[in-house]
Amino acid sequence: MALHNPGSSLPSAMAMVGEQWVLVEMVQALYEAPAYHLILEGILILWIIRLLFSKTYKLQERSDLTAKEKEELIEEWQPEPLVPPVSKDHPALNYNIVSGPPGHKIVVNGKECINFASFNFLGLLDNSRVKEAALASLKKYGVGTCGPRGFYGTFDVHLELEERLAKFMETEEAIIYSYGFATIASAIPAYSKRGDIIFVDRAACFAIQKGLQASRSDIKVFEHNDIAHLEYLLKEQEIEDQKNPRKARVTRRFIVVEGLYMNTGSICPLPELVKLKYKYKARIFLEESLSFGVLGEHGRGVTEHFGINIDDIDLISANMENSLASIGGFCCGRSFVIDHQRLSGQGYCFSASLPPLLAAAAIEALNIMEENPDIFQVLRKKCKQIHKALQGTYGLRVVGESFSPAFHLQLEESTGSRENDIKLLQRIVDQCMNRNIALTQAHYLEKEEKSLPPPSIRIVVTVEQTDKELDKAASTIKEAAQSILN
Repeated sequence: MALHNPGSSLPSAMAMVGEQWVLVEMVQALYEAPAYHLILEGILILWIIRLLFSKTYKLQERSDLTAKEKEELIEEWQPEPLVPPVSKDHPALNYNIVSGPPGHKIVVNGKECINFASFNFLGLLDNSRVKEAALASLKKYGVGTCGPRGFYGTFDVHLELEERLAKFMETEEAIIYSYGFATIASAIPAYSKRGDIIFVDRAACFAIQKGLQASRSDIKVFEHNDIAHLEYLLKEQEIEDQKNPRKARVTRRFIVVEGLYMNTGSICPLPELVKLKYKYKARIFLEESLSFGVLGEHGRGVTEHFGINIDDIDLISANMENSLASIGGFCCGRSFVIDHQRLSGQGYCFSASLPPLLAAAAIEALNIMEENPDIFQVLRKKCKQIHKALQGTYGLRVVGESFSPAFHLQLEESTGSRENDIKLLQRIVDQCMNRNIALTQAHYLEKEEKSLPPPSIRIVVTVEQTDKELDKAASTIKEAAQSILN
């Protein structure tokens, strides 16, 4: 006969008492709860029950079509166009055909004109020495490379050009790209990634904009050449960083500017930018496609123009399609900065390398620049001459620095329609063309530009233009503007 142990039933008795007490509390809470609270909970319980037992979708009744009905529907269906319709007289579809080299004189649509449209600043495009160097390279290497730099696309002439560019710019190392546009567009995303912050000038060129887009970084735009606005944004970011110091330690900050701006012809305030760089611990990327081979005693660009130590700039990029009269672009800076691009610069890693003949042409152009440092002074003198001569042109204002070889003529008063403004300016261009002065409007991808510049006529100055030709161009433009805009 089993003996009853009173101690063994004590825990179970206590558990039962605890459960009863919880039930009592729940009932008491139910009575004390507000009526609206009980109603809301009841509705939620009913809604959950409905979701559990109802179907997630309704079966639609199927109706089979006959073959004839299907054919009729197919015939009636009209697909939407892949692109919007474009008028046949759109400027982009009506080319000016150039015959022969676009040098000092250019033959456009069979008419010989003085060239104020091509970026041949130093007149090297048709230079005999440059052409001879390119021809010798063509005979030695052939036309192209048919491979990126990492896949049998690195030729000895590429390494020589990189060495010469680094020496000319007084930097540790340089890297060349086979396409000028891709240079800065590849360099920016090689360093700046998602989560990093880029402070960029509103007037930045389209190549920079594409680089920013590819980087997927946080973009902060400051007004054109507005140092006060840039510092405001930097201070704002500094305050934000103090809230999350751990994130701030791994976030890189970049300031991206142009030496001479393609869209405005104005120069960046580099000394003030360098001060902000050190004050707020940012890095400066400087795009010098217009200022390389133009500014400074030896044509080294905006750093030499302002007397800034080139080591204060983290990365300099420029194309070789203006002053060097070749193709492609380059970046230069410290060795560890440049070497990183050899592994992550998309335009460098995945594009066929620069044709050797164009590398040889660029090397010879550098030789000419080093042998004739006075050429830069001559170019700036001619720029100032036509810049001054165009002041006071009826209905037009001159936009850009007096020493910039590429500047703009914009309407003083818009018609209120961009399309009509473009047509007015084109009439001026056409009238100048009829009088043997070749000009062009600045063209943009209007739907792609982040900050679309106003329509303008772009004037390009070269060392080959004589004083007489500069005066003729200025007087022709003034007369055309007077007759069309008055």
